[in-house]
Amino acid sequence: MKKTECVAMLLAGGQGSRLGVLTQNVAKPAVPYGGKYRIIDFPLSNCANSGIDTVGVLTQYQPLELNDYIGSGKTWDLDRLEGGVHVLPPYQKSTGSDWYKGTANAIYQNIAFIERYDPEYVLVLSGDHIYKMDYSKMIKQHKKTNSDCTIAVLNVTLEEAKRFGIMNANPDGTIYEFEEKPAHPKSTLASMGIYVFTWEKLRKYLCEDAEKEGSSNDFGKDVIPAMLAGGEKMCVYRFDDYWKDVGTVESLWDANLDLLNPNIDLNLADPNWKIYSKNDGLPPQYISADAKIENSLISEGCEVCGNVDFSILFSGVNVEKDANVMYSLIMPGAKIESGATVKYAIVAENAVIKSGAVIGESPENSENLDSWGITVIGDGLTVGKDATIGAKKMITEDVKEGAKI
Repeated sequence: MKKTECVAMLLAGGQGSRLGVLTQNVAKPAVPYGGKYRIIDFPLSNCANSGIDTVGVLTQYQPLELNDYIGSGKTWDLDRLEGGVHVLPPYQKSTGSDWYKGTANAIYQNIAFIERYDPEYVLVLSGDHIYKMDYSKMIKQHKKTNSDCTIAVLNVTLEEAKRFGIMNANPDGTIYEFEEKPAHPKSTLASMGIYVFTWEKLRKYLCEDAEKEGSSNDFGKDVIPAMLAGGEKMCVYRFDDYWKDVGTVESLWDANLDLLNPNIDLNLADPNWKIYSKNDGLPPQYISADAKIENSLISEGCEVCGNVDFSILFSGVNVEKDANVMYSLIMPGAKIESGATVKYAIVAENAVIKSGAVIGESPENSENLDSWGITVIGDGLTVGKDATIGAKKMITEDVKEGAKI
């Protein structure tokens, strides 16, 4: 096997429980995004564009659709004779190892995969972030500074810093302290969960962590602190472009609607850094003369005869005449029947909203802003005729005609 400079390990096994019904049947990285993408398209496209062609995708929770979607990796030019993309589910060994117990344990269980390529460096990525990033620049800095570990960081506000793992660094970028969700942050350098390790060092710490009683086998909680305590050279890599963790319903909704914001430059079709996705060759969208569409993104295969404002319609969506869709995400194959209204909501794949139904509500119409939020209709569900569903509801089963929730 030819020696590879860097192997990327993409953590894509998360359940995404905060996304509720949206991840009931699929892993979080397989959740649709931006009309024709899935979240995992971002790290895979970043790898391809950065010249990293050996990628291990570590799956665990509801992997079927994700495995099917990745396939041979051809979409991202990762179908190689040597290297390429490999889906790595947990497997039973003679020693009795089983499910991935944490982010570090997932990599530890795949040491044999990494060793096949004899890399100098290992890039560890998360499968649930929306961003465009040239990993080769981060690896270049890692080599230049002769670091054992380089951690990508984003400058956030002091208030936001309380929700992140915070890196406290010297002026030269070397990290002297790591704090997980500090109540009183000393800095605003938030970890993005993107790491470059010198493989020899990472291997040592993964093996030690696996032997450690009571370890949660996690990078942020265990491996990074252990490396700091061990006096290893650790540096920050500053990233100052668009990045969003889409781990909650609100952040997923936000990140999608950011595509409609003229002040945010997230050009997914940029020929110099294209985000690739697996499309099924659907026909062009059909927009009828009755349709009224403002500031929205309409994907291939859609049929729109109603009113759509500041929303994203994914592939194969049908919005009938006199239906209204506002500030919403309508995921692939969903149908909004005549006279139905959907606002501030996410309608999951293949759901049907029957005529006259009202889904979600505007924040200004909500009696209490604290109880307001995005309403989510689950995969393949039917909301009956003239049913009403209020703000911040998570619908997991069919709703009867005329019901009020």
